[in-house]
Amino acid sequence: MARDFLLEIGVEELPARFLDPALTQLHKLTGQVLQDNRLGHGEITTCGTPRRITVFIRAVEENQQSLMQEVKGPAVKVAFNSAGEPTRAALGFAKSNGVGVTELVRKSVGPVEYVFAIKQEAGHPAAEVLEELIPALIGGLHFPKPMRWGDLDMRFARPIRWLLCLFGNDVLPINLAGLQANRYTYGHRFLSGGQLVVGEAGEYFEVMRGAHVLVEVNERRDIIRQQIVEVAAREGGQVEIDTGLLDEVTNIVEYPTALCGSFDKDYLQMPEEVLITPMREHQRYFPVRDADGRLLSRFVAVSNSGSDQESINIIRAGNEKVLRARLSDAAFFWQEDLKTKLADRVEGLKKVVFQESLGTVYEKVQRVIALADLVANRLGAGLQEKGDTARAAYLAKSDLLTNVVYEFPELQGIMGREYALRQDESPAVSRAIYEHYLPRFAGDELPETLPGQVLSIADKTDTIVGCYGLGIMPTGSQDPYALRRQALGICNIILDGELVLSLKEIIAQAYKGYAGRVQMKLSLEQVAAELEEFFRQRLRGLFIDRGLSYDTVDAVLAAGIDDLSCTWLRGQALEKFRSDPAFDALLTAFTRAHNLAKKVTGDLVEPALFDSVAERELYQAFQSVSVSASASINNRSYGVALSLIAELQKPVDRFFGDVMVMVEDEQVRDNRLALLKKIADFISSIADLSKIVIPNK
Repeated sequence: MARDFLLEIGVEELPARFLDPALTQLHKLTGQVLQDNRLGHGEITTCGTPRRITVFIRAVEENQQSLMQEVKGPAVKVAFNSAGEPTRAALGFAKSNGVGVTELVRKSVGPVEYVFAIKQEAGHPAAEVLEELIPALIGGLHFPKPMRWGDLDMRFARPIRWLLCLFGNDVLPINLAGLQANRYTYGHRFLSGGQLVVGEAGEYFEVMRGAHVLVEVNERRDIIRQQIVEVAAREGGQVEIDTGLLDEVTNIVEYPTALCGSFDKDYLQMPEEVLITPMREHQRYFPVRDADGRLLSRFVAVSNSGSDQESINIIRAGNEKVLRARLSDAAFFWQEDLKTKLADRVEGLKKVVFQESLGTVYEKVQRVIALADLVANRLGAGLQEKGDTARAAYLAKSDLLTNVVYEFPELQGIMGREYALRQDESPAVSRAIYEHYLPRFAGDELPETLPGQVLSIADKTDTIVGCYGLGIMPTGSQDPYALRRQALGICNIILDGELVLSLKEIIAQAYKGYAGRVQMKLSLEQVAAELEEFFRQRLRGLFIDRGLSYDTVDAVLAAGIDDLSCTWLRGQALEKFRSDPAFDALLTAFTRAHNLAKKVTGDLVEPALFDSVAERELYQAFQSVSVSASASINNRSYGVALSLIAELQKPVDRFFGDVMVMVEDEQVRDNRLALLKKIADFISSIADLSKIVIPNK
């Protein structure tokens, strides 16, 4: 006989961001606990609202499964004497394991026969096991900022106010945080009153629904999505659904009701980001657009206070009042900011600290201008593009001193673009100011213009090099300056833009920008070495995400990463070439040359020392192939180069068939090894094929 199990942890309102991770943890921990304690069960469901975290398990067996154990004892020759009588070793082993000596069994382990005690432990009632395990299960949940309350040692996301724990229709009397579990719960804070009785675990969801609580997260999310779309459509618009906002709203309501509010059309004269940010970030409203994508003077809010018209009208009026005040402030800030040009704010950046040891934002601007000039030159920017880049670099951080950005920091860059457009800066400069912050998060858009790409790379490189120079590096989950994100941004910009840049050169130029102003803890050589590995790790993940096999990635990264776009092209070429029949020839040629020559230091080849046709032919073939393959490499045609190099297989095979490499004559031996090393090194300039993993080999 199996029974359903229910545990509900009633808490004070949880922050929205706590709920989903808590439910994920609870699901995983519950499954593990049941498995470890041999409790058979059906589907595990975790759900919750701001006021409760719940796990529901179908068909939990009423008893643990029995445990059968084989305990290995002494060897038979030790356990029994020559007459077959048990020794003290056998008697002691049997007694310690609770079995009779006659119950010991014999089994061979390799060539030796041992005695074993077969122990069978009967399963305990599931109710007893669960009652013992649940407190530890609850205590095993971790939160970003747990708290204590009262005089308890218990720590949890928020104070626990009630516990409901049922096994079938029986209460499991768990004691935790000064509470004893029972069959009582509570419904919606405003739409339901008093305690609710849950008679049997399986009744829980209907009881909660009747008390205006939708405990299943996915159900609430789907209802909210449907409601906000319908409400916006009734106003002649379409809602702009932000999935992050949708998840947040889902986790702050128990019984959602969507409603539409409005604001003064005059506010639409401001940049739409100035309207959307307070709506979305501060008030958790969904913006509404018309069929052409233009922002309407409407918003959709999600209420947790009932669906009767009177309540909706009151809530709508309250939301409109709050938004009106925020937009009024934003409009005032916007108008005030327009009175001062971005160029006139640059001097004020001398009073804004970039990083305690790295100086002011003004000093950063000067460094970025110089670094951006180098990058622009390397990318072949024209005079106009270089001028736009320099101007954008000079103005890029000025919006940090504006009122709107002070109020809404997430609008930095966006507001710089908007102010620049209205202060007679060119569209190219204005766009570069915005693009230099891109990408801001995983999956964000990338800069599309050359000035934007240059400025973004320069700004991010300056930050990364400065932090590494001070010894500030990401460790584990700690990355306070978002250096990983910025490095990934640089990689994505270069790869998507197919930009040809030397990573070492821009790192060196960035380091030079700090010379004489900042006392670095690490030398340029140390910073360059650390950052090469740092970028290699970022590229490895990126290349695998883009579809390259892991060993292809390892092979091309081992050949060097200074030119990131070149590294990506080499990876694509090798991955494609691996399906070509000629790849086996290439791998064979490399492996045979590499294995013998990997310990050789010199690669100077003296043709005069050749004394066989095979080595002369190999040398001549390599000379010819290296010329043609080098031309393809210079043209970044790595697939062609690999095909050409694969032609070396036959002369390599002939060489190993006809020539004894490790002869006694040191000069001849070293000359042959040097030839093999030149071949292996040439191939390794594209990819280190020793990293390639061949299945079943």
